Amino acid sequence: MQLSQREQVLVRLAKYLGRCRVSHTLRVAIDGPDAAGKTRLADNLAHLLGQQREVIRLSVDRFHRPAAARRQRGSLSAEGYHRDSFDNDTIIDSVLRPLGPGGDGRYLPATYDYRADEPVPPTYQRAPARGILLFDGVFLLRPELRDYWDVALYLHVAPEVTLRRALKRDLDLFGSAAAVEQRYHGRYLPGQELYRAEAQPLDRADIVLDMGNPLNPTMLCWAADAEPDSHGERGQPPAK
Repeated sequence: MQLSQREQVLVRLAKYLGRCRVSHTLRVAIDGPDAAGKTRLADNLAHLLGQQREVIRLSVDRFHRPAAARRQRGSLSAEGYHRDSFDNDTIIDSVLRPLGPGGDGRYLPATYDYRADEPVPPTYQRAPARGILLFDGVFLLRPELRDYWDVALYLHVAPEVTLRRALKRDLDLFGSAAAVEQRYHGRYLPGQELYRAEAQPLDRADIVLDMGNPLNPTMLCWAADAEPDSHGERGQPPAK
């Protein structure tokens, strides 16, 4: 039975990640703008990889900052979306550093429930030996975070595609099409534009997929020479 283009890409990614060898948990970023398909891709990869290695599935959505901090520049601030949404220090200190070289393998799967706008009680977990972390979310290749990833994927979609998908996905969340458009035109789309201008994620990712058609993803970049192994692990930023 012939695999679809989407299935072929998933299998190729799973084989690639499954071959990566590091002395710690393999830390994989799945970055991209809103509604690019990050969560679905990460879940599909987790299913495939889980047949050969244990997988930790985390999302940046579990590491929001409180609403007051996120909206301190205004509820429609693009800069606020980019700079204030997530607790990047905690992501580093409680996930990426302990799962990296020399880390003790104890990590926090979540710190904040943004829908309830309240902290999540800290419950540390232990990473499995030779495990793979699949961490999806926006802004993952910003300067503060990007050197902690062993492999970085970026899912590209055009802004108009993001908005078209958001008008379906987020209609119930925001209450009306007009509210979705206001939020995306005012905050999310320009916030992503600011991120791309500053962080250059398409240039820094090891693998870039065009997800304009989620059933037919296109490989835009495959930096196979960036594959980490036990002889050439990526550097760990110095301790704070």
